[in-house]
Amino acid sequence: MTRTDGYLLDNQQAEAGERFDAFATLFDPVTFRHLQGFGIGSGWSCWEVGAGGTSVISWLAKKVGPTGKVLATDIDTSLVASAARPPVEVRVHDVGADELPGEGFDLVHARLVLVHVRDRERALRSMVKALRSGGRILIEDADPALQPLLCPDEYGPEQQLANRLRQGFRSLLSERGTDLAYGRRLPRLLREAGLCGVQADAYFPVASPACAALESATIRQVRDQLVSSGLATDEEIDQHLANVATRTMDLATAPMISAWGRKA
Repeated sequence: MTRTDGYLLDNQQAEAGERFDAFATLFDPVTFRHLQGFGIGSGWSCWEVGAGGTSVISWLAKKVGPTGKVLATDIDTSLVASAARPPVEVRVHDVGADELPGEGFDLVHARLVLVHVRDRERALRSMVKALRSGGRILIEDADPALQPLLCPDEYGPEQQLANRLRQGFRSLLSERGTDLAYGRRLPRLLREAGLCGVQADAYFPVASPACAALESATIRQVRDQLVSSGLATDEEIDQHLANVATRTMDLATAPMISAWGRKA
């Protein structure tokens, strides 16, 4: 991530760990499928950008083994500090502002990171530069504008309230520089960066228990901002959280678009 005053989803907040757990449940199978397809194995050198939680770096560490390296960077490493043992190195780093933490990586990966980075262009250039010749990059990011609804099947007042609060959340993200249409641009951006064999796909979970867990943690994390901005009342948020807790609404996430390529 990038050092941005007022970052909406701070790792220091209590709900951050819940959100990363939900992300792992929802998206780890997709991420691991792509990484496995690259042929990752013993001795690889990997850079995990904006590591956040530990699930991906722990998986990478098992794949590269004791002869490999996994560099995990973030502006706030408090949630990944427990994984800081060989072959994992944890380092505080701002991908949108700081100098490269290294070069010659076999793999560079970022998930749900660049959408929040103000200087995305610089961040992407750095990530590509960090690759060795023939190295692989996988960038996975959300595209909330592509599917903006929390409840795609809006058939009752509970779903209408949910979608209105999701709209408010998206407004808060936009105010802080989040690019709500970034995911769809990833294939083009990777080609323009000179990468070969660029491909992409998208994953769009609906009605998973992890979607409900993610929504509950997110709304609790941004509750004060929603209320202070006049986007919701405390009573509406309480009602929405109670509705989510019933697990009777079919909640969705924004599509996560995975795009990958190889450095010539």
